[in-house]
Amino acid sequence: MYYMGIDVGSVSTNIVLLDKGLEVVQEIYLKSQGSPINSVCEGLKILKKKYNSLQISGVGTTGSGRTIAAAVTGADVIKNEITTHSIAASYIDPDVQTILEIGGQDSKVILLRNGIISDFAMNTVCAAGTGSFLDRQAERLGIEIDELGSLALKSKAPVRIAGRCAVFAETDIIHKQQLGYEKEDLIAGLCHALVRNYFSNLCKGKELKDKIFFQGGVAANLGIKRVFEDVLGKEVIIPKHFKVMGALGAAILAKEAMEKEESKTLFKGFNILDNKITTKSFECEDCPNHCEVIKIFSNHSMIGCFSDRCGKYQASASDLKIN
Repeated sequence: MYYMGIDVGSVSTNIVLLDKGLEVVQEIYLKSQGSPINSVCEGLKILKKKYNSLQISGVGTTGSGRTIAAAVTGADVIKNEITTHSIAASYIDPDVQTILEIGGQDSKVILLRNGIISDFAMNTVCAAGTGSFLDRQAERLGIEIDELGSLALKSKAPVRIAGRCAVFAETDIIHKQQLGYEKEDLIAGLCHALVRNYFSNLCKGKELKDKIFFQGGVAANLGIKRVFEDVLGKEVIIPKHFKVMGALGAAILAKEAMEKEESKTLFKGFNILDNKITTKSFECEDCPNHCEVIKIFSNHSMIGCFSDRCGKYQASASDLKIN
């Protein structure tokens, strides 16, 4: 009996497979590359090829693409990222009170008190405080993204970078680069700018208590970790499964839900990989919102309908007709 968690974000798609003892059997981290459906299917292919035959007893989805992933795979639990990241952190260490999370396109801070979410904040407005901005600057500087952290740690004099805006930050980095600053000082300055942006946008008025977990793909950058510790004056812990904590939390919630309900999973099985999955959209004109409604098909049969603010198409998807 295995439980699967799927976290579909704007940059990466993560899948975690747990056994009935909640031990991580497999974790998969894939780039979404603008096609979350394809990346989910790619992850399922990896599982099918490696384990040949799996009895999936529950599936949970999370992330910005959680509803799409649920429609494609058949999910028993659909939860937001705040909940799943908190569940995963509390499972790994019940004493965690603060979660710092930086993903590809957004960042968040979550405060836990006695294992319960007491407060949180998300930043989805500016890319300057996210992993995609680091990726972009690493590419422009000719540095592999995996080298950013080690380079930042070598810096003796980090450059001051204007980090409140991604456009201004990049302009400032180019200017400083032209002045002859070393790459490690530029990268360290970039780490400092990202952390300043994070605290300015998310942490005002919030008490960040120990223990502190640093989660998300950006946690691989040890330069960011060091700046967090310097600013907070506290230890910041990077958990073992930091890249896939959302998927881990979704899998845990799936197990809890299936054991509580004692029902059969909605997972459609690995045979869905044999189906042709496509999407179509149309603009609803029934109200001034003019929502772009998205339909998902599996072998020409509609399996999901999303993006309507009022929810009427989701509620009556089987009766939907599009010219």
